[in-house]
This record gives sequence, C-alpha cells and structure tokens, in this order.
Amino acid sequence: MPEDAIADSPPRRSRSMLQEWVREFIDQGHLVASDVRVVEREDTAERDTGLVTVGLVHAKGSIHLEPVGYDEPLWHATVELDDGALSIPPYVLASLAAELVVAGNLCTFLQWKSLEWDRDSGRHDTTESA
Repeated sequence: MPEDAIADSPPRRSRSMLQEWVREFIDQGHLVASDVRVVEREDTAERDTGLVTVGLVHAKGSIHLEPVGYDEPLWHATVELDDGALSIPPYVLASLAAELVVAGNLCTFLQWKSLEWDRDSGRHDTTESA
C-alpha cells in the first residue's frame, strides 16, 4: 500500500471486531441507555474499518468513537450536537452527563481492547482483509 494511501486510511479494526467489543462491554453489565452502533466506514482500499457511534437520548446529536490515526491503539471521542447550543433543565443535564460517562467508559474500553489486540499480535499486516 502506498504511503499516501496509509495517511488516508483508518485503523484496521473491522466492523465485526468492534461489534464484538461493544457486545462485550454491554455484557459486562454497563448500563447503556443510548443507541450504540458500529457503522460501516471504508478506507481508501475499500476495507470496512467500522466506526462506533453513540446516539444521545437527552440531546439531539451523537458521539463518534474512533482511533486517533492509522493503526493507533489510542482512541478519541467527537461530540456532535445538531442544534449547536443546548439549553436544558437540570434533570436532563444530569441524564446527559450519565450518557457522557457511559460513552467515556466505552471509549476507554475500546482503547484498552485495541492495546490488548496490538500487544497480542503486534502491528497488523495492512494487506489483510478486514
């Protein structure tokens, strides 16, 4: 794979792998009120790499969880609100805060799984099919 293609390519955690990790997180007993999905996302080689989204219940928007770069084990979250500014009563703010805590815990869990996956198998061959 050419070096410039690597720069445009998300990490190689497949959608099915991320779905398994999200199921594992939920099966551990985390209370998840939000709509958590692993959506398809293709890199420049048209391989499915997956992207985790958390649909917010108490605000119009979502949180996207993804690795910070190509074959990176570190993750970050992007919060997108549909309405920009948000004005809500305190009980909704508390509920939204709970959703953010769960999303933060899930992002930490996914980062831990990525670190574990890399440690167990080293850097993965980019020619593998996802």
